Amino acid sequence: MGIREALALQKRQVLIFFVLLRLSHASTESVQYTMPEETETGSFVANLLKDLGLGVEELSFREARVVSDDNKRHLRLDLLTGDLLLNEKLDREELCGSAEPCILHFQVVLENPLQFFQVELHVRDVNDNSPTFLDKEIILRISESTPIGTTFLLESAQDVDIGRNSLQNYTISPNSYFHIKIGNSVDGKIYPELVLDRALDHEKESEHRLTLTALDGGSPPRSGTTLVLIKVLDINDNAPKFAQSLYEVQVPEDTPIGSWIITMSAKDLDAGNHGKISYTFFHASEDIRKTFDMNALSGEVHLKSALDFEVIQSYSLTIQATDGGGLSEECTLGIKVLDVNDNPPEVMISSVTDSIPENASETLVAVFSVRDLDSGDNGRMVCSVEEDLPFILKPSFKNFYILITERALDREERDEYNITITVSDLGTPRLQTQHTITLQVSDVNDNAPEFTQSSYTLWVRENNSPALHIGTISATDRDSGSNAQLTYSLLPGPQPGADAAAALVSINADSGQLFALRALDYEALQAFEVRVRAADRGSPPLSSQALVRVQVLDANDNSPFVLYPLQNASAPCTELLPRAAEPGYLVSKVVAVDRDSGQNAWLSFQLLKATEPGLFSVWPHNGEVRTARLLSERDAPKHRLLLLVKDNGEPPRSASVTLHVLLVDGFSQPYLPLPDAAAPERAQPDRLTAYLVVALAAVSSLFLLSLLLFVAARLCRRSRARSLAGCALPDGPLPGHLLDVSGTGTLAHSYQYEVCLQGGAGTNEFKFLKPIIPNLEVQATSTNMNGMENFRNSFGFNIQ
Repeated sequence: MGIREALALQKRQVLIFFVLLRLSHASTESVQYTMPEETETGSFVANLLKDLGLGVEELSFREARVVSDDNKRHLRLDLLTGDLLLNEKLDREELCGSAEPCILHFQVVLENPLQFFQVELHVRDVNDNSPTFLDKEIILRISESTPIGTTFLLESAQDVDIGRNSLQNYTISPNSYFHIKIGNSVDGKIYPELVLDRALDHEKESEHRLTLTALDGGSPPRSGTTLVLIKVLDINDNAPKFAQSLYEVQVPEDTPIGSWIITMSAKDLDAGNHGKISYTFFHASEDIRKTFDMNALSGEVHLKSALDFEVIQSYSLTIQATDGGGLSEECTLGIKVLDVNDNPPEVMISSVTDSIPENASETLVAVFSVRDLDSGDNGRMVCSVEEDLPFILKPSFKNFYILITERALDREERDEYNITITVSDLGTPRLQTQHTITLQVSDVNDNAPEFTQSSYTLWVRENNSPALHIGTISATDRDSGSNAQLTYSLLPGPQPGADAAAALVSINADSGQLFALRALDYEALQAFEVRVRAADRGSPPLSSQALVRVQVLDANDNSPFVLYPLQNASAPCTELLPRAAEPGYLVSKVVAVDRDSGQNAWLSFQLLKATEPGLFSVWPHNGEVRTARLLSERDAPKHRLLLLVKDNGEPPRSASVTLHVLLVDGFSQPYLPLPDAAAPERAQPDRLTAYLVVALAAVSSLFLLSLLLFVAARLCRRSRARSLAGCALPDGPLPGHLLDVSGTGTLAHSYQYEVCLQGGAGTNEFKFLKPIIPNLEVQATSTNMNGMENFRNSFGFNIQ
């Protein structure tokens, strides 16, 4: 790597660590240690404090731990002393096989800040395995005509140790026919060759039994033996011949068991039994015998067990072809295992955080490493997380990654994240592995309470009992825990009288229930407003406000009050009734009010008692007292009516009123006779009353006449073409020059009268028309009243 590339790499590393806010720091230093295999568990390997330049306190404070590449815990770290100890007994042959040197790679990981140390442990081989022969007996068939000096290949012994502890020599038991010659194979291993020192004689000795011994170079050396059985055959002068000395074939590692791989073929010029060839593996290891199968007759090689490129990448097989006469020929079969993408990536979590506060930004969530046992593109990996999550994945050291938050989280939006880490290789087809991390988001007080309504309207009936529950307000807080625990309180209002209104109610601080502190009076206060605050118990607390409007509902607690006729006057009110009045004549009108509202103030009128039953009737809706029939001479001149005014409340309330009615023959009558002739002492006051009534009627008639003359003049000016003999009521809305005489009362009706002057008769007369609204009880049948003739002649006007 050039200087420029090194500087660029260093700048990228510095930038990554700056973005991580100095949460991680990676070291590329490598420390090496050596340990012999088969060392007991718990043995001391090394003290890391001096080599890594750390203090004892840093190991515990920074949570130091050992992470192995194969995810196995071969070693453990004592945080109190810094000693690196064996966690299990190491077997070099199991760990590395025949590879040399045997190195265990692991990292020492420290957090806060994050730092890595690369450590290598060299496992030294010891002589713990003896050479072994896979076959307990080796059979050789040698023709008696074999020349002296001919060599025969013997089965090799297997020794899984390496170096000086591996197989070093072969010896054979003393004999006069053979000796051992050591040969070297292409892979550097030795193999024994049996050399013929003396001509064989089948007739003299047909078999020879020899002991072959394999020795390693350990101290002390270990050995293994096998029996070599030599059968002397008759003469066979042609040995089998292969077409080529080396055959090569490529086999994918996912080839099914039992599949055909290759067919070996050799030719022998001999005939008969000496020309029959059998095929066998020669110098085959145990792995080869477990993996491949040779058909001795056809020479077909089949797959016996599954291949694994990650364990063994190639095989070298020696195929021996032997004829029936014992002559043989060897060739080499090289099988190369092709890698397929059969290993998914692996994810190994080193550190993970279960919970973070919602307002924390760029926070470390997890540290993990990935690996793939395949090679080439099949072993190249791409690591990612979901794009819609607020998390960033950063490469840190070698195959280590760091997962951090991209921004501050919002617990109210989402209080838990299931982060799926996806690791995919670049093989065909692609394999991927997913690992899910669950992250809880802890709450902070960042949300104020919210009322369910911006304003509340509550109704309470007047005359309520104190401490009556009149309603409940509620607020919610999106936070949790104590940050969502709410308390309610009343606030003083900015408007005048708001404090007095707040004194009418109280609120339960925990539930938000509102209570009336005293009885309310609708007639004094129909509505009032208070402001309520809801505050959480966070730190600092947050609050919000709402307006509560209390409407007081009316209760029927007021009786009707009679305005007319007055009941508290010193002299009773007396109404005058002409004896010539027709049925339905309006005698008087009772006017009453009720301080209540709604149907509690709807009044109805009822005649309870009368001096002459059946003579008078009362309209129940407007209080008008009218005659029910024609008057007769036998009717008493004075009548007393008792009327009841009742509201429509529940229960209803009522008031009574007394009305006096005097019957008169005409408004010019100087006095009215007293109905009680037996009381002469009262005659003079009654006569005086009659005089006063007549005088009042005369004055009123003169005033009314003047007013009517003025109105008639205006009417005649506007409609000169119209004859004034009969003044008809105009259709549609009444003109502005007509008089509107309205009754007084809660349910009063309006009556309209028209006054017209009549000319051309020599005498001035005016007409007093009847009400426009028809009488609902009695229809008028005549426009003249007989009893009013004298009154008309006296005053010179006509009343209709």
